[in-house]
Amino acid sequence: MKVRSNAVTYVVAEPCIRCRTTDCVDVCPVDCFHAGENMLVIHPYECIDCGACVPECPVSAIFEQSELPAKWVEYIELNLEYADKWPVITSKADAPSDWENWRDVEPKRQHFNPAPGP
Repeated sequence: MKVRSNAVTYVVAEPCIRCRTTDCVDVCPVDCFHAGENMLVIHPYECIDCGACVPECPVSAIFEQSELPAKWVEYIELNLEYADKWPVITSKADAPSDWENWRDVEPKRQHFNPAPGP
């Protein structure tokens, strides 16, 4: 496994909150996703910068760090912090039943739940 020694390569941002569909998890070759109660994050030192997860996200929540919209820059640190606190998720799980209701809601930061996922 290639381990990165620099900053986060891909970042899960605000659109994932309350959606957490996990389509991205199935295509990750290195299991770098970690599950929170209502969001996923990418572990910055496990991600191999392949980008396979980006097109799988139905809410467009995953960005290459250099392309992350400025309004979501705080998610770089959030991914780093919670990747060390939340469990690894290695396969697709059921999305919340109301995820589509949250798809286009902005802002959603106030709905972030720091609890680890199931």
